[in-house]
Amino acid sequence: MKSRTVLLTVLLMAFLSVKAQDNDGWKDLFNGKNLKGWRTLNGTSEFKVEDGVIIGISKMGTPNSFLATKEDYGDFILEYEAKNDPSLNAGVQIRSQSLPEYNNGRVHGYQVELDPSKRAWSGGIYDEARRGWLYNLECNPKGKEAYVLGGWNKFRVEAIGNNIRVWMNGVQTADLIDDMTPSGFIALQVHGIGKSKEKEGKSIEYKNIRIKTENLDAERTPVSGNIPQNSYLINQLTEKEKKEGWKLLWDGKTTDGWRGAKIDKFPEGGWSIKDGILSVDRGEGGESTNGGDIVTIKKYRNFVLEVDFKLTEGANSGIKYFVDTELNMGKGSSIGCEYQILDDKVHSDAKKGVSGNRTLGSLYDLITADAKFYSPNERSKRLNGGWNRAKIVVKGNNVEHYLNGIKILEYERGTQQWKALVAYSKYKDWPNFGEAEEGHILLQEHGDKVSYRNIKIKELK
Repeated sequence: MKSRTVLLTVLLMAFLSVKAQDNDGWKDLFNGKNLKGWRTLNGTSEFKVEDGVIIGISKMGTPNSFLATKEDYGDFILEYEAKNDPSLNAGVQIRSQSLPEYNNGRVHGYQVELDPSKRAWSGGIYDEARRGWLYNLECNPKGKEAYVLGGWNKFRVEAIGNNIRVWMNGVQTADLIDDMTPSGFIALQVHGIGKSKEKEGKSIEYKNIRIKTENLDAERTPVSGNIPQNSYLINQLTEKEKKEGWKLLWDGKTTDGWRGAKIDKFPEGGWSIKDGILSVDRGEGGESTNGGDIVTIKKYRNFVLEVDFKLTEGANSGIKYFVDTELNMGKGSSIGCEYQILDDKVHSDAKKGVSGNRTLGSLYDLITADAKFYSPNERSKRLNGGWNRAKIVVKGNNVEHYLNGIKILEYERGTQQWKALVAYSKYKDWPNFGEAEEGHILLQEHGDKVSYRNIKIKELK
């Protein structure tokens, strides 16, 4: 009898050992039966359980509804499957919060998107109720093709340190670096539908939700260079960026590498540096009359330039490239191709020029920015009152402008079309405008408060 008891004990321990190895540290967040361990936040859409699936039902007249874990999570690997009605946008919140002091408890934080629209940004990362899109899929065409419309989609989210990476149906869709929120709850979203009767009663379904919070290195997917990485670290480069050749164009603390456009040192007034932000001080709104423009000491030829900027109401500034500081030593700004920085909803200059070619992101007075032309289904352009990201890509005579990850214009320098545009612009009196092989990069002082940070560049061969 004793030997039989010992044998049963050994078999039980072996079974438990195998079971532990099978789980390998994974924990089910949903027990397949009920909503134990979850709570509802914000909206009043219904969440129910049927056949091992959590079903959220859309409802008119309610804001976004969330079914959130009662527990918070920091570093983790999360897996789940999701299926949404083709008419409904949805997503899964990670590292999210609901605080009384923030919009009366509105859920905010990172969201892994479920986007059935033609835009196809499923698997991207949206900052719910805060900064908007942090990683859309315009930079990842293969990722846009991975979503199964109307079917189950399997997601894997690796949130480790300040790096959040997402896979959908085995295809990597996002690689984000951000340190704003290190931990928070996980929540399943039913998006608000306003007064849309045709969307009421539609469902979003979630199942097989599990998480791992320990020994993550053993489970972590190796880093690859298959998709771009978006970083929102302030005045810092990621290890991947360093390997790719990125350099900080401004160190976030000093004036090193910069000088006045018309003087051999940094301006004594008109600019300020505080808390990692480089700002144009408010003046009287004149062009280069309150300290003047600043330029890089070094000249650049082929490059990718990224700059984060924030406008005050009605403000005007600009990012110029291929700048020749010898061309205009008199009044006004130095001469170069300009990525327009402008509150074009308020500033009167937006109505001047031709067909909007002085609006935000445009090639000033030459070519109008048009996000819809390149991304006809996108619905996000800029953040009013928040930080926006400008990107300029120069490869020989080919130039592209981007705003918040969306391409907004492209042109070729030196062509007959280019010369015709210049001849009809304010630059007509400058011989061979915009055709220099290299030049300085300039931040414009136009007498309005505009702030800059995360100024970085990658030189191309």
